[in-house]
Amino acid sequence: MGTATASATPEVAESRVGKRPLPVPAGVEIKIDGRKVSVKGPKGQLDREFPATVAIELKDKVVTVRMKEDTRTAKQDQGLTRALLGGMVEGTAKGYNTSLDLVGVGYRAEVKGQSLTLSLGLSHQVNHQLDKSVSAKVEIIDEGGIKKPRLHLASHDKAILGQTAARIRSYRPPEPYKGKGVRYTGEKVRQKAGKSGGKK
Repeated sequence: MGTATASATPEVAESRVGKRPLPVPAGVEIKIDGRKVSVKGPKGQLDREFPATVAIELKDKVVTVRMKEDTRTAKQDQGLTRALLGGMVEGTAKGYNTSLDLVGVGYRAEVKGQSLTLSLGLSHQVNHQLDKSVSAKVEIIDEGGIKKPRLHLASHDKAILGQTAARIRSYRPPEPYKGKGVRYTGEKVRQKAGKSGGKK
């Protein structure tokens, strides 16, 4: 009988994204307490707890993320952690912005503090309470002689900003015939042809 040879388990390569150093821009402070990371900048502060499979280190204003164990899970966590930290630094340093257009006759938006009131052709007005990290303002734009409200949203928290915009859009998504509704600025709405009237 041949002698069985034990094959060594190949090492898992580091995540291509995860191993990239993350420079910390001027005006941004990072505090690391074990798995908890706090990032503070001109636009606000974000705190997050990361997986135990990775180690986060700060040296000379550069953050690095390394795998603490040689597993695929650790590799995935390394890439995700690096991406999330990059978003936290970007958000607290510069912030994120997105805009929504209200397309429809009589559609309006009004902002008072963190309260957003929307008139979207429904039987009632929509009252949406904005998260404290989100700011909003309304601009009336003119496109080809047609005026419509544009709602600008800003936040240092990319996830909350995305959730807020998606929620507002969900109150009146663009309908496929006339395109009326709430849409992201620049969003292309595929419109269907209406039913042809009368018989031939």
